[in-house]
Amino acid sequence: MLSRDEAALLLIDLQEGFRRYPSFDAVLEGCKRLVQAARLLQIPMLVTEQYPKGLGPTAAELAIEEGQPLEKTVFSAARARGFDLFGRTQAIVCGIEAHVCVSQTVLDLLHRGIEVHLPADAVGSRHELDCERALQRLQLAGATVTTVEAALFELLERAGTAEFKAVQRLIL
Repeated sequence: MLSRDEAALLLIDLQEGFRRYPSFDAVLEGCKRLVQAARLLQIPMLVTEQYPKGLGPTAAELAIEEGQPLEKTVFSAARARGFDLFGRTQAIVCGIEAHVCVSQTVLDLLHRGIEVHLPADAVGSRHELDCERALQRLQLAGATVTTVEAALFELLERAGTAEFKAVQRLIL
């Protein structure tokens, strides 16, 4: 189960160059909710960009601060220079592409003993089959496939708080 004290959000390569993908808008919406909730709940977040000179910046809708994204050319974010999960033992991983950078990152994290949660509605690929197979493979490897809403309620733990009401507005 996700814990606010142990989780970090890892947003993989949700860049302008992928905007033409059929899954992009849905993935963007899921990632946007996760980013907003991470800010509200003070969960550390790492954003990566795969070769931004070619694929462009992170989608502006996410309002990522200038200089925050970790630029990389390796597919696994966990192998990029400067990668840091802030000492956390859990990672919520979202972004694009499920069968390339997301998969390789998740497999590396699992190998390092990190508990990985993959919200299926915040992960995508150019082709639906690639995403489906990647999620299946990663689940078999030990990742927990979940949804944005399920992950957020796990992080909240209880209703009736100001944080609950703020995060609930992100979902409804």
